Amino acid sequence: MKILIAAAGSYGDVAPYTGVGARLRDAGHEVALATHDAYAPLVSAAGLEFRPLPADPRAARPAAGSAEPERPASAGGNRDLMRRAAAFIRQLGGGLAEAAREDTELLLLSTTTAPLGRHLAEARDIPCLDLPLVPNAPTGDFAPVISGGRSLGRWGNRAAGRLSLRVIDRLYADATRDLRTRLGLPPATARTVRRRTEAAGPPVLHGFSEVLIPRPADWRAGLDIVGNWWPWHSPDTQLPPAIRDFLAAGPPPVFIGFGSMASGEGERLSSLAVRALRRAKVRGILQSGWANLSADTTASDPRTPHLLTPDILTIGEVPHALLYPHMSAVVHHCGAGTAAAGLRAGVPTVPLPVAADQPFWAARLAALGAATTPIPFKDLAADNAVTRLADALTQATTDPALTERATHAARRLAREDGAGAVTKAVDRLAAQASR
Repeated sequence: MKILIAAAGSYGDVAPYTGVGARLRDAGHEVALATHDAYAPLVSAAGLEFRPLPADPRAARPAAGSAEPERPASAGGNRDLMRRAAAFIRQLGGGLAEAAREDTELLLLSTTTAPLGRHLAEARDIPCLDLPLVPNAPTGDFAPVISGGRSLGRWGNRAAGRLSLRVIDRLYADATRDLRTRLGLPPATARTVRRRTEAAGPPVLHGFSEVLIPRPADWRAGLDIVGNWWPWHSPDTQLPPAIRDFLAAGPPPVFIGFGSMASGEGERLSSLAVRALRRAKVRGILQSGWANLSADTTASDPRTPHLLTPDILTIGEVPHALLYPHMSAVVHHCGAGTAAAGLRAGVPTVPLPVAADQPFWAARLAALGAATTPIPFKDLAADNAVTRLADALTQATTDPALTERATHAARRLAREDGAGAVTKAVDRLAAQASR
């Protein structure tokens, strides 16, 4: 089949689909991945056709400390974030219509692109398959992922889940109107199309593990959790020599990074990280990310591996699958993919959730016993932040129970094949289409 995967957002929102696409390519399908220009090298390296999507993913991300993870946006949270997210989505709609060429036979859609892709599937009369990285169907088992990980009770969880879907409908309202007009479809609201889709009961494959989220018993048939989709990297990829030398020079270090979060907070967070590492008496690797973390503020490019002292190394983008197994602990914002990568490596996590779904995943890791108590990002501005982070680093690197539980979880993850489950589902759709 000629397949188009559409994914939008940060690196963590896009990279897992390169692994899915590579598996489908190996199974004989023609696969294109539509995403932002910044990820074109990632897509091409995986052997997939790149198709551009507009919009700057940074424009839709919350500023560090500005979001309110404890409150869902529907409760009057960050209106500016809602406005920017809606504008981002509206830009995506037109780009997605251009990316889906006339010969496309199947659409595979991420959480962000699914509400747009359904209109394309309707207009072109082709099948689509939702592949979300987070749970978004209401359930009594837990509250929506944007609610911060705290349960509201079974009735409250379901009610909040339904409310969150209506908030999403509102975010997609303008994009839905524009896209349906462009495609020549009759007018319909985002909510109408969503409820029509739900009534049809199509399969939805969730790209995370039941190690962290057991499948809710009150989900309808067809909502399946298949395991993580890991970002593709070449089998012969190796860590850069500077990192290998650093690892060989002493005991396993601690990784610290914020991924696509905390833009503009690099100087403050770098100082905090260095002081906490020193106080905990552990070596560290800082990943620059969007925050531009660096142990050496005089460095011309923080993405280039360099040492400030023999105990702290600053690096750029490196596959987590290669780096994390060499760590004694990982400290990060707890995005879905990063949280899973730490668990896959079998090392304890120190969660520093910033916003959106991150407090949810942080709480899941802690409940599993593979992470220390989460430290909300806003608390890193407190006077005791260095002490608090250093104490968490000490616990993560010395408590054998944390390592044991993380190792046990890693063994379970190793038995899963999320990309294989997607390939089987696509093969079934291909067989149906050929009848």
